[in-house]
Amino acid sequence: MSTESDSDKFVRFVKYLILLAIVIPLVIFWAFLELRFEALESEIQSLEPGGRDHARTELVELPWHPVQGQTLYVPAYSHVYHQDAKPRLLAVTLSVRNTDERNDIVVTRVDYFDSTGKRRRQLLEKPLRLAPLASTDFVIERKDTSGGSGASFIVQWTSGSLVNSPVVEAVMIDTDNMQGISFVRPARVLNESLDEVTEMGND
Repeated sequence: MSTESDSDKFVRFVKYLILLAIVIPLVIFWAFLELRFEALESEIQSLEPGGRDHARTELVELPWHPVQGQTLYVPAYSHVYHQDAKPRLLAVTLSVRNTDERNDIVVTRVDYFDSTGKRRRQLLEKPLRLAPLASTDFVIERKDTSGGSGASFIVQWTSGSLVNSPVVEAVMIDTDNMQGISFVRPARVLNESLDEVTEMGND
């Protein structure tokens, strides 16, 4: 009887060790994931649209007399049609990238228009200074259907010296269904006059 009891105790002890060998690593791994997710969430929040760091600074007025600038038209789509002309809603991200390695640029206007040409949103309240190679973005949520299939952005930027023109694009995406969709539309230059850009920047 004593031998069987010792054997049972030994089996229970082995099972206990195996359980600990499985549970403890899982707990440690779970704690690691929690910490990692919190760090990623904090990093993402700092980069969210509207968030500003040292490379993206809101200004009260232009820091210099502008010598270069453009007004850009960017086509966008808050939905596209598929199958039996059913609308498929899309999230829209407007990306503005300073491609110059040495000089800042200032984005002075970002407006969102619907298919009829009516302005739906003024996405920039103050001029936004972008450091060399810095970028910023503006998001129209998927649930915002006000733009329609013919939505667009008007973007204006300026600089105090001659610079490389920024890359400005609208990125449309939807992953709600089993089959995702995404595409990009580049900006088109409307004019390179500084009159409207300067006026906007000094408001």
